[in-house]
Amino acid sequence: MGDRQGGRAYIGSFTAAGGSGILTASVHMDSGSLTVLSAVDTLPDPSYLALSPARDILYAVSETAEGAVAAFRTGDGKPELAGRGVLVRGSGPTHLALYDGHVLTANYGSGSVTSVRLRADGTLDGESVDVLRHEGSGTHPKRQQGPHTHQVMPDPSGRWAVSVDLGTDSVRICSLQGGRLEVHREVALRPGSGPRHLAFHPRGDRAYILNELTPTVTVCRWDADGGALQPLGEISVLPDAPHGDAFPSEAVVSPDGRFLWTATRGANVISVLALDVTGDRPTLRATVSCGGDWPRGLALHPSGRFLYAANERSGDVTWFSVDRETGLPRRSGSIEAPAASCVIFG
Repeated sequence: MGDRQGGRAYIGSFTAAGGSGILTASVHMDSGSLTVLSAVDTLPDPSYLALSPARDILYAVSETAEGAVAAFRTGDGKPELAGRGVLVRGSGPTHLALYDGHVLTANYGSGSVTSVRLRADGTLDGESVDVLRHEGSGTHPKRQQGPHTHQVMPDPSGRWAVSVDLGTDSVRICSLQGGRLEVHREVALRPGSGPRHLAFHPRGDRAYILNELTPTVTVCRWDADGGALQPLGEISVLPDAPHGDAFPSEAVVSPDGRFLWTATRGANVISVLALDVTGDRPTLRATVSCGGDWPRGLALHPSGRFLYAANERSGDVTWFSVDRETGLPRRSGSIEAPAASCVIFG
């Protein structure tokens, strides 16, 4: 059917490990294949990215000890820095999201969440920065000596900001009051599980928390009205145990709510879990190779037809065609992307 384009992909990477910064690629509509258009290395270690609703502004963390966030205008294919980066007053920001007129960053090193107000044009207001510091620890002697916020995101209703903390085995539900994040509720998960990443069911009433210190998913009921998260159970994302060298990284749910996919570093696999009608009982159906080494990021194309693994150590982004009936990914190709860490679409 010819070379039809299906939008853009933006790939984050670690420049300190040889990454090119932010790669922009075109997406082939029929095959899901990527073609690199440009690379921008003006921000150190842009490991995680997010787009504005209009897709005209790209936001990136700078996952450094100092920690920063920056905005880029997407333009015609090569993002251009829009103003100066803003220090997040936290170390090692690993994730960011838009929430209620602000950019939020999850700062792993310092165990905190930073809010930076957005101006009307989508750029960052460096004069309006607030930090919510997590407190607590966990049972793991090395990884849980203190809080380590790994992800922050709005819930599907847009009422709440949800932050996942690997160091404290907990999830915090927050609201934004006058530009300041305030904790509404903290939900404890199994000690030593090490929650890393959360994905909501498209219906909006279930959440799946991928744990890094044990290769499991914690299934939760989500009540947006009350801002309440209730753990229901836990299931392994790998067929065998124990898994001392397996570190899950990211989870995504299909648009129709039938499948949950997770990536696991070390084991270097993508796991396919089927979801029942309620969404309460995921069933592990298969694991397939991620196509490389150390899949730090996992992303689903908005069409639901293609899955992408950002393989950090092998330096590539591999894409898969997804079987709509079984959820099984079939490897279709890859591009070179040194120290790749995430993929988003816009």
